[in-house]
Parts: sequence; C-alpha cells; structure tokens
Amino acid sequence: MPRRIGRPGLLGTIARTAVISGTASAVSNRVNRGMAQRDAQRQAYAQQQAAPPAPAPAPVAPPPAPSAPAAPAVPDRVTQLTALAELKAQGLLTDEEFATEKARVLNS
Repeated sequence: MPRRIGRPGLLGTIARTAVISGTASAVSNRVNRGMAQRDAQRQAYAQQQAAPPAPAPAPVAPPPAPSAPAAPAVPDRVTQLTALAELKAQGLLTDEEFATEKARVLNS
C-alpha cells in the first residue's frame, strides 16, 4: 500500500479534530470555573462592604449613687492623717495631740 504524502486521511482528520475539541472544552470549562469563583468572591466582598455596621451595644446604666458619699471620705481621711503626721514630724503636735486628732479623723 502506498503511503500518502500531504494532507492526512479521514481518520487522521477525525483524530486531530477530537483532540482539539477536547482540549478546547477542558480549557473553556476551567476558564468558566475560575470566572464563577471570582464572581462569587466579588459578590461576597460587595455584601460585606454593603452590610450595615453591627449595632452598638446598649449603654449600661450607671450604678445608683450611694446615699452617703463613702468613697470620697477615704482619700479625705488619708489626706488628713498625712497632714497630721507631717505636723507631728515638724514638732507642732505632741504625741497626745496626734493620737487625739487621729482618733477623731478615724471615727468621723
């Protein structure tokens, strides 16, 4: 059988067409999947950007004020006792006067 030179025969053309068609289909499917993934990512990003901000938590009511201001008295006592100690250290108060004033500050 003589060998043909030049164009391929019928089977060669069919085989070549099948290979080209299969390759084109595979590439086309891959491109479509990639585009679908990018579209989904863009939509998700757009939804995140368009979503309203989370509502701020409700403000917590301040605790009720105590009837007698006990908190300011403590630093005031400390200040008074410090002043008494300085007066005693300077020699302006005797030990008895210091003890008396200290008891008055602590009992008030």
